[in-house]
Order: sequence, then C-alpha cells, then structure tokens
Amino acid sequence: MNKFLLVLTLLVSTNLMAQSYAPPANETGTTAISKDDQSISGWATGIEVIRGYLTIEDQSYEVDGTNKVTFGDPSNALGPVTGNAADVVSLGDSGVAVLTFAQPITNGPGFDFAVFENSFSHDYLEFAHVEVSSDGEYYVRFPSHSEVQTNVQIHGFGLTDARRINNLAGKYIGGYGTPFDLEELKDSFGINIDSITHVKIIDVVGSIGSVGTRDSYGNLINEPYTTPYETGGFDLGGVAVINQMVSIHSNELKEELSVYPNPTNGKFTVTLTNSNSFIEQLEIYNSQGEKISIQSNLGIKSVHHLNLDLDSGLYLLKAVTNSKTYSFKVVIRE
Repeated sequence: MNKFLLVLTLLVSTNLMAQSYAPPANETGTTAISKDDQSISGWATGIEVIRGYLTIEDQSYEVDGTNKVTFGDPSNALGPVTGNAADVVSLGDSGVAVLTFAQPITNGPGFDFAVFENSFSHDYLEFAHVEVSSDGEYYVRFPSHSEVQTNVQIHGFGLTDARRINNLAGKYIGGYGTPFDLEELKDSFGINIDSITHVKIIDVVGSIGSVGTRDSYGNLINEPYTTPYETGGFDLGGVAVINQMVSIHSNELKEELSVYPNPTNGKFTVTLTNSNSFIEQLEIYNSQGEKISIQSNLGIKSVHHLNLDLDSGLYLLKAVTNSKTYSFKVVIRE
C-alpha cells in the first residue's frame, strides 16, 4: 500500500470511529434551546455556589487578593436568562453551583431541562459536567463524551467544534441552553427521575495535563485553558425547566395569586384573582429567613403594587389573605 492510500485509510478509519454530535445553535440538527423557547415552563429559584480557582495548577496566583474567581452574583443564575453576557456567575476551575427549583423537574417527553452559558460565539466554548439529585445528597452525573483532540492544548481563547461534545453544559452560544434528558438516567441507582430537586453544575478544567477533567470514557476534555481571570471557568447564566412536576398546590397558586414581573428590579404587582378574597398583609423575607419588610392594613384590595429598594438576590414574599397564606420566591435584579 502506498503512502497516499495508507493516510487515506487512516483518515477514513478515524472518521468512522468518531461519533459527531449535534451542531452549533445556528445549524440544522442542533439541540440548542433558546432562552425564549415556548417549551420552557420554569427556571431555577435557588442556588449555592462554591467558587473555583483562577488557575487550579497554580493556586498561589491571585487577583485582587484572592485565588478564586469573583465575577457575578449567584442570583444572576436564577430566573430567566436575560441575554446579557454579564448576567452570569463565574465558577472558576472546578467551581460548583447547585440549583434548586420551585417544583421538581420530571422525566417527560424529550429534553427535561437546559443549562445556559454566556459564550460570545458558536465555537468559543467552556464546559461543565451536570449532575442531578432527588434529595440534595446523592447525585448522578450525565454520561459525557468529548471527541476533541488531546494532542495540543486549546489556549485561553481557542476554539472548539460543538459537534465533538455531548452531555456537557456550555455546548452552545450565549442565549441558547444545552438540553438534558432524564430518560438517559432511568437505570441509575439512588435518584427518582420523576422528581429531580437539585441540579449540580461542575466546571470542567480543560487542561490536557495532570489537572485536567475527564469525560465518562476517560478522555481528557480539551477546552480553553488557562483562563486566569475573575471571569474564568464556566459562566452560568441559568437553568431552564422544560418538564416540571405540577402539584395541586402549584396549580392553586397559578389560579389565585400571581406576582409579576419576576425577576424584577424591585417594582412588581401582587394580584389575587379569587373574587371572594382580599390581601390583608404582605411580608418580605431575605434568603436567611429574616423578615425585612411588612405591609399591613392594606384594605379590601386584591391588587397591590410594590416598589422595594432591595439588593439583588432571592427573597420570599408571603401574602396573607382573608382565607389563606401564599408564598412566592421573588428574584430582584438591578
């Protein structure tokens, strides 16, 4: 066999072994979920973040006196994705975010939820592993696969082909989420795929060296590295719910009490649709459970407009009516 045929044979064999996945968001066959997709039924309402390193292989490296990333407030990843690239929380090398939801995610038709990153292009991609839990203690990871070459390190602003990535968050440009299907985990031990209460996002360290993260097949995941900035690592914009468990209680809230807009800049309206009821008192609690605002003696009204001067974050609104008490999580953004 001559050299040309040998090279051609090797190329054909390599391509046959490679299993390309869905293309970028702007191409036919993509699985990308737009932030405005009508299938979205809800968004994450709670979050805890453990920041990762600016550069994990040199933990002595600091910016502004810290070796961890600092960009963005965790509350930026709650509620609907806005499309603003700065409206994220950066996780850093090996950083972790755990998100919770007003109602559990359930295994329904097709994809069940989607994770949003803020990439500025279709091929500048930063990745994260995704795990789910039914109790917040035991987690199962979605099986991931990277076909990206591991011979040459992708530098800090290098590019990646989305077709070579599967089941890693961050596969798509900002404004488009990477979807996940709980059906893939139907045989997993320790979780109930019809009642997922927690989604964990774990930053991928894209080094092909000793600190690198591997996929479910043991392959190193090659992505832009290093990114030693306060904005480094996976930049989480939000988690959208497509299939959500609906209880009688949540239906009752939707029918009788509404809070809008949510998220809000502090101005919002509380409306009670039950003609036989009226709102007697409104209370606001911060994320530590402290009561920070109360409005009493509101009169016999079913609609109230509030203008709260509060910092960005997650708050609990409690509405006391003449017949029931309702609670709503409200996200305030500047």
